[in-house]
Amino acid sequence: MPIPESTSAEGLEQYVGGKCLVAGRGKAWREVKASLFAMPSTQGIENLPSINEPALMWMTSGEVEIRERETGGPWVTTRVKKGSFFLTVAGAPYDCSWKTLTPVPFEFMLVLLGLPLLQRALEEVFGAGAPARLRDVSGFNDDALDPLMESLRRELLRRKASPLFVQGVAQAIAVHLARNYAETTADNRRASPSLPGYKLRRITDWMAAHLDEEVNLDQLAARAGLSKFHFHRLFKSALGVSPSHYHLTLRMDAARRLLRETKKSVVTVALDVGYANPSHFAQLFRRETGLSPSDYRRQR
Repeated sequence: MPIPESTSAEGLEQYVGGKCLVAGRGKAWREVKASLFAMPSTQGIENLPSINEPALMWMTSGEVEIRERETGGPWVTTRVKKGSFFLTVAGAPYDCSWKTLTPVPFEFMLVLLGLPLLQRALEEVFGAGAPARLRDVSGFNDDALDPLMESLRRELLRRKASPLFVQGVAQAIAVHLARNYAETTADNRRASPSLPGYKLRRITDWMAAHLDEEVNLDQLAARAGLSKFHFHRLFKSALGVSPSHYHLTLRMDAARRLLRETKKSVVTVALDVGYANPSHFAQLFRRETGLSPSDYRRQR
């Protein structure tokens, strides 16, 4: 079927692929939906629509290498195994693919929290009317969340789930997510998500102070408290360019200053801004400025 650009969290079930082993239906599952899926061992590029409701995926079996990207963007690879979580809240449509790394089947539970339930949890944690929302996180582990999800899984496998029990577990999950994976926003207008200003400044300041080091997406994402995939997406949303391109711009800006303001050789300038290969530096400099480093210096 055609893949829409966006869907509801509940509608996401039909696009995740694989075989649905069991799905929660009936009175017990009004405020939270839960389904168990068995996935193929390998999957080519699968297009997934964006959602505006929170979806929590918990791996119950297997070890998998997952690749994610915004449609048309660079791939980000994450290795996950039993107990890993993915929290998806909102954003652009994206692609994913995966392959299993062991013979153990790849299975997961998809939990969809109702917006009224989540809103009550956010209001309890942040106060009524506070502009707060969950953030996207990929491939994380949470020892406190594991037993809550396991309780929900066992209830899902019962012939008749207890509405009171499911409601209690769902409320506990919502509060836990609000306490640990939510943040306040400058306003509550629905806008494209981006890095908070203080986190963005922390990252860009660090990059400027480490021009001679290669961009390490894992390290930058850890400094922002995000997964590689979501850090890359939010950084680009905030600045309009990828972390690697922003770092390249910082290096070229510094090189231009050194060429203009000092008498350092082109080789020394290249080393100062992180390029051990002067030819590669000259090639990048010409691409960015239209001039070779030597010609640029002569323009003074």
